[in-house]
Amino acid sequence: MTTTAKGPRRSPARPARPGRRPLTLRRRESRAGLALVAPTLLVVVAVVGVPIVWTVVLAFQRVRLATLRKTGLFGEFTLDNLDRVIHTPGFADTLWTTLLYSVGATLGSIALGLVAALVVRRPFRGRALVRASLLLPYVAPVVAVAFVWQVMLDPQFGIVNDWGRRFLGWDAPVPFLSQESTALWTVIAFEAWRYFPFAFLFLLARLQAVPGELEEAARVDGATPTQRFRHLLLPQLMPVIALLALLRFIMTFTKFDDVYLLTGGAAGTEVVSVRVYRFLTARADVGAAAAQAVVLALALVVLVALYLRFFARERES
Repeated sequence: MTTTAKGPRRSPARPARPGRRPLTLRRRESRAGLALVAPTLLVVVAVVGVPIVWTVVLAFQRVRLATLRKTGLFGEFTLDNLDRVIHTPGFADTLWTTLLYSVGATLGSIALGLVAALVVRRPFRGRALVRASLLLPYVAPVVAVAFVWQVMLDPQFGIVNDWGRRFLGWDAPVPFLSQESTALWTVIAFEAWRYFPFAFLFLLARLQAVPGELEEAARVDGATPTQRFRHLLLPQLMPVIALLALLRFIMTFTKFDDVYLLTGGAAGTEVVSVRVYRFLTARADVGAAAAQAVVLALALVVLVALYLRFFARERES
């Protein structure tokens, strides 16, 4: 009698489902990445995407503040809001003021940040304290710093007019924030001063990454400080300056609180964001305010696209 040894019984292999590929390591990693990103994506869609869609929908409907709760996604669409916003007196002046304010504040903040970065890039006694104090305009509450500027520039009690009459021979106090010849430039100066620390941090980080051997070699070759800055440091800083210009322009173009706190949009300082606020509060016209916001966004997209295209060509050349 012979016996045969039987090994462990193996279950028959399951046939692969037709039309379904096996999960590879790459596909599993992709699914895991999507699972990790999904919560953040949902938050962004809820916080950013939904308000944008809702604003665009309101821009093409006749919506007043009293009828806002009854407005749905599929109402009666019209172009009257855009037509009314564009043909309202003062629209072109407001757009020009916004552009001038954005360009001036952007260039001013970058220029001040560059000067501050060049001053503190070398070690000296008390440099840490100076660096910390340079960040004060950026971290201080905008309500507080706007109030300080209003008090400083007050025609009767402000220290600026007091010193101007004492040391500069001014015949009369200057109402910096209430006359059209000075109000816009004062607001631009405030914006440049408040946000120059933002540019200062970027430029200082790039300056400290420049190898010291390059400047030492240029100094040995007899290059002056101006030549070293123009031919050595400035080319290293141009990509950072271009990025700062784009970021600051976008932020300033949509700015509301700084202008409104200083002048309320009076004396020729009405920017588009203040105009949107007035459409919403003074006229209670939600549709027109939304249309104004859409026009602002479209103008910003066009300007940024032109800037990026020009900068891309410059970088390629």
